[in-house]
Amino acid sequence: MTAVVLATACALVYGTADFFGGLATRRSQVMAVVVLSQLAGLALVAGLLPFLPGAPTAEGLAWGMAAGVSGGVALVLFYRALATGVMSVVAPVTATTSAALPVLFGLATGERPEPMALGGVVLALLAVVLVSRDSSPAAAVRDRAATLSALAAGAGFGGFFILLSQAPEGGGMWPLFGARLASVLLIAALAVATGRSLRPGAGALGVIVVAGVLDMVANVLFVLAQERGMLTLVGVLVSLYPASTLLLARYVLKERLNAVQATGIGVTLAAVALIAAS
Repeated sequence: MTAVVLATACALVYGTADFFGGLATRRSQVMAVVVLSQLAGLALVAGLLPFLPGAPTAEGLAWGMAAGVSGGVALVLFYRALATGVMSVVAPVTATTSAALPVLFGLATGERPEPMALGGVVLALLAVVLVSRDSSPAAAVRDRAATLSALAAGAGFGGFFILLSQAPEGGGMWPLFGARLASVLLIAALAVATGRSLRPGAGALGVIVVAGVLDMVANVLFVLAQERGMLTLVGVLVSLYPASTLLLARYVLKERLNAVQATGIGVTLAAVALIAAS
């Protein structure tokens, strides 16, 4: 039960962080948002390390850094999709993909989830098709590109969960520190190599910091949940995060969906819930 509570809280915080990240990306370049938000998260976890149990190991840091590379690339793609597409479409598509991967990884490594979980994966694939539809030809081109980015981001986030879960026990938050350090270095290097500015847009810095801090809080909750429960269960519960993103997008940004997309979002949430309930 503790793992379920922690994973559910993680989903709520992730969704709120993504909402703020999407808002920041509409005011600043993607690279600037990712690097600065990741730096805020790195500062937070570095400050927490002396007060949390766990000791650094080479293996734990290596798994964490691999997870950071996967998560960092995913975050760039995700924030770009949020900035160019419809937030209440991008978030569920990303979540569905990231929810399915831990289940597939579990199957490949010998786990045998119940048929209900496999049914949820099938529903998730159907949801991706429905939620990507738009009745406007111009919007269809825009949303198609955003949806592809969202799918790739979901794969990256799923990889982040899987890789981070492979860190040995006893490492505490050190693998998470390695993950954030690797993602900051990677995205900063990409920004320098491509000549992208890391200066935030006017009035965006506060939003970026909030997104980064919330994202790190969610990561800490994920590590704590994963230590207390199976990855198959924790991973899909965490992927329920679009619920809070959708609520914020609807009531703050006044976003609207057509009937097919609304159905797709309902199927998406049902798919993730079905996997989680198995």
